[in-house]
Amino acid sequence: MLELAGIIILGIMSQWVAWKFKVPAILPLILVGLLVGPIAATFLSEDGSKWIEPVWNGEKGLFPGDYLYNFVSLAISIILFEGGLTLKRNEITSLGPVISKLITLGSTITFFGAGIVAHELFGLSWELSFLFSALIIVTGPTVITPILRNIPLKKDISTVLKWEGILIDPIGALVAVLVFEFITVGGETGFTRTAFIEFGKIILFGTSFGFTFAHALAYAINKKLIPHYLLNVVSLSIVLLVYVETEVFAHESGLLAVVVMGMVLGNSKLKNIKELLYFKESLSVLLISILFILLAANMNIDELMLLYSWKTAILFAIVVFIIRPLAVFSSSINSKLKFRDKLFISWVGPRGIVAAGIASLFGGKLLKQGVEGAEYITPLVFMIVFGTVLLNATTARLFAKLIGVFLKKSNGILIIGASAPSRLIASYLKEKGKRVVLIDSNKDYIERALDDDLEAMNVNIYDDDLSDNIELNDVGYLIALTANDAINNYALINFSAAFGEHGSFKIATLTDIANATDAERVRFFTPKDDYINLSEAFRENPKIHQIKIATETDYNQILESLGQEEKSVLLFVENGAGLYLISEFERDNFPKKGLTLSYLGKQIEIKS
Repeated sequence: MLELAGIIILGIMSQWVAWKFKVPAILPLILVGLLVGPIAATFLSEDGSKWIEPVWNGEKGLFPGDYLYNFVSLAISIILFEGGLTLKRNEITSLGPVISKLITLGSTITFFGAGIVAHELFGLSWELSFLFSALIIVTGPTVITPILRNIPLKKDISTVLKWEGILIDPIGALVAVLVFEFITVGGETGFTRTAFIEFGKIILFGTSFGFTFAHALAYAINKKLIPHYLLNVVSLSIVLLVYVETEVFAHESGLLAVVVMGMVLGNSKLKNIKELLYFKESLSVLLISILFILLAANMNIDELMLLYSWKTAILFAIVVFIIRPLAVFSSSINSKLKFRDKLFISWVGPRGIVAAGIASLFGGKLLKQGVEGAEYITPLVFMIVFGTVLLNATTARLFAKLIGVFLKKSNGILIIGASAPSRLIASYLKEKGKRVVLIDSNKDYIERALDDDLEAMNVNIYDDDLSDNIELNDVGYLIALTANDAINNYALINFSAAFGEHGSFKIATLTDIANATDAERVRFFTPKDDYINLSEAFRENPKIHQIKIATETDYNQILESLGQEEKSVLLFVENGAGLYLISEFERDNFPKKGLTLSYLGKQIEIKS
């Protein structure tokens, strides 16, 4: 009981430490696991026992026999399902080919490159060398996300790394299964006859089960066949059912099935998807905390001493500084990514829970079978996992600045509220070359925004912590344009620090306009219009007009005319330096000549 409680307590404490110091949780989790495991057994315990013993002599410990294997397998299935839920098709409209090549061509380069190096350096058999290389194909989303959260990057870079990290997990697992089948079957004849058949079964049953059960669950949720209070636990049970049932038909196909299931659900018109995602995210945090401590504690000091060699450093350097860049640059030929984008993606390739978990499972099985050299698999993979995470966590931000992908000025615009006027304004800003993201809790508004080819997210700002979304790292302007002043104020109070680097603005109420101080007016979206005026102007004429301003006299005259016209709303001022709201334009005291004013609604007549 003490050990079980200790794992959970230490795991959550490690997660808090990771959050506090803005590092991937894997770092403190592995360190804690090593401390209570092999380090405690070697240096701290009088009787040489570990403080936490996952498996001892095969049949003793917290998880005797195959129980550790079963627990790790089920936990990884839940983690990958949660990752699949976050993948949206509209995020990769222009980057699909790059991501596809990364998980195919890039994986192939990593597989053969790392396998050859491991064979030459450590003298491992070709089978074990390629098992190692298959395991380090994967880049984990659970470690990439915390790294990227603290670095303002272009959306393209964040999207590529996020999708690669989630999609490549089952790919690496499948390749590892193929190699494992080769080793256990023995011989090329057995491999040809059995392993490729197994691979076909994995693809067939993994995709078909995942697709079918995803649609069945979506149908049950949308038709309210599942009561609300059982939604999360029923969904969890179905994920486990899909994993287990798929494994019955094709061994090791469960990982693919749960990722497919998560992707289908995440891209379907599913009610309560946010609640489901929150629950799975919380569960994933708990499982990752337990798994990393367990797997690190399960290692022995003898395994760690195998890494005490110059060969280990050479292997790590070749994998990180040669093979990873070669895979990235080969996969991104003729893409829209710039050289420096590719260089940063090459630098950030941390391995995560899937690599560590499957390495422990397969390494342990091969050791039981007496396969020569199998003792190297788990420690070598853990070395790559820990080394890449430590390297990326400590250097990614600095490296981004050095090569010029660090956004010194975040020019993206986040608009709270996706009503028709907001969508028109977002479209106008997009035409001006701005990146605009609309968020709203109204699903109908979001669907219409997506139909207009706008970036939009179905979000309830009272429930979502938007500051953790890595794809909003380049946002520097926040504009609250909802009909509810309480929501607008809440958005400015809670998200200005994260997204209002260059300004946070809201649509004012008539009370605000009448009573605000000069300092408060600089946060108004328009000088003299509330949401009702904005909506009336849109209904009068849903079009944004532009008018040229030559002199300051013309500028003042136009502002006066727009202020008197209830069905026309001033929006933006454009000069040679950029596009501004009137409040920030006047705040910065720009010259009021040679401008273009943009306004919504009824076209006004200019007095000569």
